[in-house]
Order: sequence, then structure tokens, then C-alpha cells
Amino acid sequence: MTDWDEYSGALRERGKELGQLHPELMKGFGALSRGASTTKHIDAKTREFIALAVAVTTRCQGCIDAHVRKAKAAGATKEEIAEALGVAVALNAGAALTYSMHVLDAMDGAGQG
Repeated sequence: MTDWDEYSGALRERGKELGQLHPELMKGFGALSRGASTTKHIDAKTREFIALAVAVTTRCQGCIDAHVRKAKAAGATKEEIAEALGVAVALNAGAALTYSMHVLDAMDGAGQG
């Protein structure tokens, strides 16, 4: 399994390098991130549950690292996070099922003209 503290440190270092190479990109990403984390209608913990579910479905290790840290800071328990992850797992399964139907549809239409 991943050493998350080591991973996080390495990711931050590479982020600094990218920031030097393309400062406008990093400024824009920072603004997007700050904007998304400024919410009026959902609390920080709920926002982090959403972020973790999305991080899992998009397979973003950096997102997992950042949002686990933020979820813990917001008081999220392992049990609560597990329930949020259950939503991500169900949606991934649902997406696979839906796209399986697209494959069947393509099979029926492939080579038909």
C-alpha cells in the first residue's frame, strides 16, 4: 500500500516544479479549488465525502490524499467515509452496467450501414 505521507510530500514537490514551469496553470487551479471549497449550503465534511467519492471514481490518488486529510480535519470518521465510498462503488458499478448496454447497442448497430 502507499505511504501517504511520502506520496503527499513528493506530490507537493512536483506541484512546485509545475508551478514554476506554468505559473498561470497553478494559479487557475488554485482559484478553482478555492472556489469549489467555498460553499454556503453544505458543510465541509459533506463536501469532502463528495470529493472522496469523485476521487475514487476518477482514480485520482492526489485527490484521495488531499481530501482524506481535509475530511479528517472536518471531523469525518472512517465509518462515514466508508459509507461515502459505498456510493462511489455503486456508481462505478452502475456506470459499468450502463456502458455494457452501450456495447450491446453498438454490436447491434455496428456494420449496419
